[in-house]
Amino acid sequence: MDKKMATRLTPAPDSAVIEDNAPTNLGDHIRQLRNDRRWSLNELSARSKIAASTLSKVENGALSLTYDRLLQVAQGFGLTLSEFLAPPASDTAMPVGAARLSWARKGSGEQIETAGYVYNYLCTSLRAKRMIPIVSLVKAHSLAEFGPLLRHDGEEFAFVLKGRVEVVTEFYASQILDEGEGVYIDSRQGHAYLNAGESEAWIVSVNCDTVVE
Repeated sequence: MDKKMATRLTPAPDSAVIEDNAPTNLGDHIRQLRNDRRWSLNELSARSKIAASTLSKVENGALSLTYDRLLQVAQGFGLTLSEFLAPPASDTAMPVGAARLSWARKGSGEQIETAGYVYNYLCTSLRAKRMIPIVSLVKAHSLAEFGPLLRHDGEEFAFVLKGRVEVVTEFYASQILDEGEGVYIDSRQGHAYLNAGESEAWIVSVNCDTVVE
């Protein structure tokens, strides 16, 4: 390791090495955060810009949320997405520069299924992350199955782990990615990943909610 780098890193306490807890129920989690603040569904609706009827369905397990909608809910609570997904007993008191670490064990994290994907949000126990790592099963084979293109703040990198994936964007011609290929995009443009093959398609993506202009 470079000597200058070694002097900048602060040895991490044992508590900095964090294991992901088992996945939580998204609806129960939203309801708990809302009740902690003594907010009605209408209050959260106004803050997140998501209809109260939609939020009610999510809380009752009748509906799930895509990445962009999940980000809206987190921002409605005044949280980053990593803070929103993290369990209560987490690293909130830990300095950001403390060389933190969180393992992504098999079966860990938060799994959320939508029409287009089965999202597996990894390392959710680590709060205040600058990146959101996600492993996703790409379900939809067409935009008709997928629904509206997703748009949200930030940038993302997606890499195909298995299968073939069609990348559809708002301003560019669609492209097919094979295993071992990826794409980096500005997430503010409409985008979708579609299964372009006959077998399962899996991607790993890293999302960041800031944009370098």
